[in-house]
Amino acid sequence: MARLLSADDAERLRSLPLTYEPSADEVPDLPGRHTFRRTCQLRSDDLSAAADALMAWRVHEAAGLGVEASTPAVAKDTVIRLTLGVRPLLVRAPCRVVRVIEDVGRVGFAYGTLDGHPESGEELFLLERTPEGVSFTVAASSRPATMLARAGGPLTTGLQRLVTARYLRALDRIMTQ
Repeated sequence: MARLLSADDAERLRSLPLTYEPSADEVPDLPGRHTFRRTCQLRSDDLSAAADALMAWRVHEAAGLGVEASTPAVAKDTVIRLTLGVRPLLVRAPCRVVRVIEDVGRVGFAYGTLDGHPESGEELFLLERTPEGVSFTVAASSRPATMLARAGGPLTTGLQRLVTARYLRALDRIMTQ
């Protein structure tokens, strides 16, 4: 279960600006940014249960990330601090939920990066009912924001692909337990 941020930490994160200019597009294809979209078909067709898991941060946790959020469930303007790795190589990634999608047959959200995140951009997590069942999409448009991320070059892109694959597998695992 995601840990709740302290009131002070949540307020500090809320005061940070987004590191990019938000777009009205579901997955903004921003100039100079790496943009991708990965989709998988879930083995379960229970959109409601998948949405419950996604919107309670369970997908991020099951993918191996630490999650500290200002709210126990995703909501617009929720701030989160994701962590990956172990000390001394722990990566902290603060974000703010910039969009929540709750349409008939579609549920999800997008968060944008805050100052201190190794990347600058936006990431989308979207569940959709399709004729085949329920699909899960992870899409992002970003560029390195720190010297370390820039120096990582292809390694940074590879890590982003790895985490995305973990998100996709994690929800399918949650749904079949």
